[in-house]
Amino acid sequence: MKRSKKYLNAIKQIDKKKIYSAKDGVELIKKINQTKFDASIDIAIKLNLDTSKAEQQLRGTISLPHYYGKQVKILAITDEISNEEAKKLGIKVGQTDVISEIKDGQIDFDLIITVPKFMPSLSKLGKILGPKGLMPNPKLGTVTTNIVKTINEFKKGKNQYRTDTYGNVHMKIGKISAPTNDIVENIDTLISFIKSKRPATVKGDYIKNITISSTMGPSIKLTK
Repeated sequence: MKRSKKYLNAIKQIDKKKIYSAKDGVELIKKINQTKFDASIDIAIKLNLDTSKAEQQLRGTISLPHYYGKQVKILAITDEISNEEAKKLGIKVGQTDVISEIKDGQIDFDLIITVPKFMPSLSKLGKILGPKGLMPNPKLGTVTTNIVKTINEFKKGKNQYRTDTYGNVHMKIGKISAPTNDIVENIDTLISFIKSKRPATVKGDYIKNITISSTMGPSIKLTK
């Protein structure tokens, strides 16, 4: 792959033999950033997981101390929230009418939050919602008995995470303009959280490596 001069110049400033602390890594990412816009900073955690085994497929939610992701469009399927309340919450709300719209292919939201009573109807849409990662799930906190509280948690930055086929966890942890200490706090929180989720069946090193990178920028290895 042909790289731009800016990218090659940035890579020259990284010591590939060095594994950086979170603070030093973030500061270097900021220093070598070449974009004219406020680039995102992402983390990739490579885990020693066999994702063909169900117990080694990590999936759930986490709230980082500082949120820099996009505001998600939330659809609440419930009879506990009026249209007026939904407007105040900044969400879309519906019941069986919205389920029918989804069945017809109308999907203009990023997340569904619902209450248990509507899951039998939603489960019939598994072939539509499943491949898009939109099916509500109690493990993800998107099937709840306290829907207003849950909506507010996701609006404040509660993140869903999951391992990909190769056992990687990817997440946005900051922006170039964000205070370095805030980004470091996000990194430390996420790493500690992932360590706490180590499956009992994993042998040997659990975390293989950790890298951070900015949009269109090279990656930097961080200490585990």
